[in-house]
Amino acid sequence: VQLQASGGGLVQAGGSLRLSCAASGRTLGAIAWFRQAPGKEREFVSAIRWSDSASRYADSVKGRATISRDRVKRTAYLQLNSLKPEDTAVYYCTSTTSSPITGSLAREEWYDSWGQGTLVTVSS
Repeated sequence: VQLQASGGGLVQAGGSLRLSCAASGRTLGAIAWFRQAPGKEREFVSAIRWSDSASRYADSVKGRATISRDRVKRTAYLQLNSLKPEDTAVYYCTSTTSSPITGSLAREEWYDSWGQGTLVTVSS
């Protein structure tokens, strides 16, 4: 699966962004977003199972993020609201052809295709 992430940018604290992840290639089982801030390890943000839109969110974005998918466009979206400076990171989308149970959607080891990342910078 080839993934193309887009939608990052510079936004003020409290603002919003919508990230997109366009997928091509093999059947999709799930798409997830991970992020990596400077000097920190990559961390899970959100994921969506392609078949039924079951989703999971990291506690750090719960209530501020919404993940969705368009099956026709083969694109997943991550809407981020009420952005904080600590949300500043490179956001990567990743996919798997497997269909993890909801409780496993956050586990990085499920995912085997990665996009190039899109930078989100939140100014205070």
